[in-house]
Amino acid sequence: MGKQKNHGPQIKNDAQYEALRGEGYSKEKAARIANTDKAGKKGGKSKPYEDRTKDELYEQAKNVGIDGRSTMTKDELIKALRNN
Repeated sequence: MGKQKNHGPQIKNDAQYEALRGEGYSKEKAARIANTDKAGKKGGKSKPYEDRTKDELYEQAKNVGIDGRSTMTKDELIKALRNN
């Protein structure tokens, strides 16, 4: 793998930022995650979005306030949650 890009002092964990962007996260969300105090450390025990039911995804979307969630497909809910 090539040399890792330095995204400047505004990004604390460049590798994590690049990985998140590669997974389709927005620049803003990837930066928020990569700049947390525990950036790069293993997170909680939540299962991946793809392994969750549509109802579970709907509830998560409801909790974070995503509009239009009631008409979204499972794939659309996943995309909306990742880009929130």
